[in-house]
Order: sequence, then C-alpha cells, then structure tokens
Amino acid sequence: MPVDRLLPTDESVDLLALVRDLCEHELAPHAARAEESETFPRDAFRTLGKAGLLGLPYPEQYGGAEQPYEVYLQMLEEIASAWMSVGVGVSVHTMTSYAVATLGTEEQKARLLPDMVGGELLGAYALSEPQAGSDISSLTTRAVRDGDSYVLNGTKAWISHGSHADFYTTFARTSDDPKHGISAFHVPGSAEGLSFGAPERKMGLTGSTTTLVNYDNVRIPAGNLIGAEGDGMRIALSALDSGRLGIAACAVGLAQAALDVAASYAKERQQFGHAIADFQGMQFLLADMSAAVESGRATYLHAARRRDLGRTFTREAAIAKLVCTDAAMKVTTDAVQVLGGYGYTREFPAERYMREAKVTQIFEGTNQIQRLVISREVLRSV
Repeated sequence: MPVDRLLPTDESVDLLALVRDLCEHELAPHAARAEESETFPRDAFRTLGKAGLLGLPYPEQYGGAEQPYEVYLQMLEEIASAWMSVGVGVSVHTMTSYAVATLGTEEQKARLLPDMVGGELLGAYALSEPQAGSDISSLTTRAVRDGDSYVLNGTKAWISHGSHADFYTTFARTSDDPKHGISAFHVPGSAEGLSFGAPERKMGLTGSTTTLVNYDNVRIPAGNLIGAEGDGMRIALSALDSGRLGIAACAVGLAQAALDVAASYAKERQQFGHAIADFQGMQFLLADMSAAVESGRATYLHAARRRDLGRTFTREAAIAKLVCTDAAMKVTTDAVQVLGGYGYTREFPAERYMREAKVTQIFEGTNQIQRLVISREVLRSV
C-alpha cells in the first residue's frame, strides 16, 4: 500500500501523484534488470529531469521547483523505494548542485543552475580521496591559480556517477592550511585532463557507477571557483548536512520497499495450513520492521522541518542518517528472513535490498562519524 503522507500544500500532493506515476511506470519495471547488468540509469535521470524532479528544493527563478525539504525528501523516498540507485543518484545530484545554488554568484547561478536543476546536466560530488575520506582536512588534490584559470591535479575516490556526470563539484586545496585551504570548483565533465578509473565492483547499488576521478592538469576558468578561496570546507560540510538527509530518506524508502515485500509474502505463504502472517512470531517481526520504518521517517522529517524553518539541523541530520540507515539494514535483513530460502534468491528483490542497505551506513559519513557529530553537538550545547 502507498505510504499515507502528510504534505503541506495541494501542489505537493499533485507532485506526489506525479512521482508515484513515474516510479510505477518508468522506474520500478527496469530496476532489477539494470542492477543485474550493472547498467547506469542515465535515461531514468533524464526522465526525472524533464519532469522537474532534479531541482525540487531549488529556486524557480533558475528552473527549480522551490519545494521545502520536507516535500523534496518524501519525493526522494518514493523514488528510492522504486529504485534505490536512482534515489541515491538524485540525492547526490541535489547535493552536487548545492554549492552553486547557495553560495554561487548571481552570474554563476544564471549560467549554471538552469541546466543543473533542469535535468540537462547530471552532477557528481568530488570530495573523497583515496587517503581522505572522513578526514576532509587531509585531502591533497590541488588547484593552482594561473592567470584567468585554475589548474587542478589529483585524484578523487568513491565518486558516484564517475565517468557519467556532466559536471563535478570538486574540492581542492588552494593553500596548505588544513581547514581553510580548501576551495570548491565547478568542473565540466568534458574538461581536458579529466579521466576515470574502472567502475568499482560493489556489493550493491550496482546500477550506480562509482569510480576514481583523475585530474591531470585540468584547466578551468577562474570564474568556476565557488565562493572565495578557502570556503571549501564550510561548503562541503554544509552540503553534507543536507546530503545526509537525502540518504536518510533513501534508506527509509528502501526499508519501506522491503517491508512491503515481506508483508505481501507473509500473507501468501502457507505453512501448517495457515498463512505465515497468522503466526504471532511473524506478526511481531513485521511490527518491529514497521516501527523502524516509521521512526526513521519521523526522524528525517523532523530534521527537514528544522531546515525549512532556517534553524540549525546538523545534529538532527546526523541523527536521521544514523537512525534511518541502521533501520534500513535491519529491516532489509529481516525481510530476507521472512522470505526464508526465497529471500536468499534473486527471484525476489529482498536480497538486493539487503545488499543495497549496507552502503547507506557508510557513505555521506559513516555511522561512526555521525555518532561523533551528534556527541559533539550534544556536548557543545551543555
């Protein structure tokens, strides 16, 4: 059954209907085959872009839909429930567009945002490096000013959409100051000197290509610097707060899909002359799964509403990312258990959901990092 959502406006209700129609007809029917063949879903992103769904939280002035995060995240959850790789991709793209949308100059916004949020361009977020994951301050990719250009050299790792993206929001060092020497740049995917490693062979999200990105004397206009030199750390961390909410919503969508499969199977599967859904042990398991999904949804919506009100939400975003992704791992694992032997086969999607859930506890900051963020915010407020 569709999730009974509480949405703030008639416009958002209409948007939900559009998203559900696209999920049912354009996404869900292709998910299993594309994941099996590890095919990047570029056409799916084009479809969502044409429908205006790649710029949901950004200003209408530049082609976005100007929806509150409370609405955007619920639409994202619906997409992830139909096809997790696409949901994660929309979250990544939205986070990638954040730097220009919030800190770009008016010239940059007018020049770049319409295609970024209008679906013509797909973005990638190039922050992590082989030796700089959770420790952003240790990144070594460098950008050197040369007249009216910057020249970038280095390597980024674990980049979603690598080799498929049309632009890369890239964080590079412009001075040796660990925290204030990092700057943000808009790098076109066609830039000379940009190359890519072989796609990572992953446990799940196999339709979402992840690669190294190499910068070999990549020259870009100085006008592609986002913000001022040294603003990169602040931009990256601010974008990650919002990006963590995107992953939280995707995780809940995945968990909801797993719960739906498990509940449907439990009503159909007969043992000892009864549907297994009639047994109290199964009912309790499904109840715990449902409680985890609803708790996760409430947690990310609370953080989103704080964001929409302009209030701080760093702690709440970290809590949402932690709670929702841990819930996804548990619920998808339990779904496999409900299906028994069939859950371990590829005849049903439960095993794929379980494989896809694991990485949600890792990217956009591991859940151990979320605990550090939460504890620091708690202690700071005492």
